[in-house]
Amino acid sequence: MINQLVTNIKKTGAPIVVGLDPMLGYVPEHIQKKAFEEYGETLEGAAEAVWQFNKEIVDHTFDLIPAVKPQIAMYEQFGIPGLTAFKKTVDYCKEKGLAVIGDVKRGDIGSTSAAYAVGHLGRVQVGSESYVPFGEDFATVNPYLGSDGVNPFLKVCKEEKKGIFILVKTSNPSSGEFQDRLIDGRPLYELVGEKVAAWGEELMGETYSYVGAVVGATYPEMGKVLRKIMPKAYILVPGYGAQGGKGKDLVHFFNEDGLGAIVNSSRGIIAAYKQEKYAKYGEEAFAEASRAAVEDMVTDIKEALENR
Repeated sequence: MINQLVTNIKKTGAPIVVGLDPMLGYVPEHIQKKAFEEYGETLEGAAEAVWQFNKEIVDHTFDLIPAVKPQIAMYEQFGIPGLTAFKKTVDYCKEKGLAVIGDVKRGDIGSTSAAYAVGHLGRVQVGSESYVPFGEDFATVNPYLGSDGVNPFLKVCKEEKKGIFILVKTSNPSSGEFQDRLIDGRPLYELVGEKVAAWGEELMGETYSYVGAVVGATYPEMGKVLRKIMPKAYILVPGYGAQGGKGKDLVHFFNEDGLGAIVNSSRGIIAAYKQEKYAKYGEEAFAEASRAAVEDMVTDIKEALENR
């Protein structure tokens, strides 16, 4: 799928991913009202509201973007109905030709990690039949348990031609509590970056590896170092917009070919109608506001890359 992701990015000219991380508070009142009229103020009603919200945003942005990134916790909070909405969202986005990055941050060992990998990227065997449980194209992976937790994902990626993004330097303020710790004089995130590069050498696509990395937009200087350490890894960059990252902060995440990174924005796009800049659209036209936010983000990153 890394080849398809690169193709999508080249086609759209938009190295961005829309994070479909819907809190119920982001969902406009008219969508919630309709869902609750049908299902009541229940988990089913909340999940239906989230699904309809996602669908409208995708319908208004799919032609502009190469990929989406649903964060599974935002669906799990609504239990089984929420997971159904997650699956419906994944399937619908793939029907629209989008690459789907499942932001699941899984990381365990042995058979548990293998089950996570199969559940999100592979096929599960049931008797004589095999089924695709969730069917994302990529998944985010926590490497804290070492190779035992990553190898099962690498195996499934090789079998299914899928991809993973391994957490290397995350965008949250407290990430440095562990990730910046010095080991033999070097920060831990650099050592993890070296492992990502090594894992990726065994799983190469046409120009980039199936094994990518997550590096936050809030740490551009660290991104500059990690870009050199992982030249063939696609970097998924969270932290744009709402967390403070801007286009000018991102240029070092990209290679000279203008590829190698894909920048995520979640609430900055899906809840754009709540921002003063896009307030003119109003709550009813929330998806039009999201489209405008995508267009502005694309312009911001494009201009930054042109002027680097």
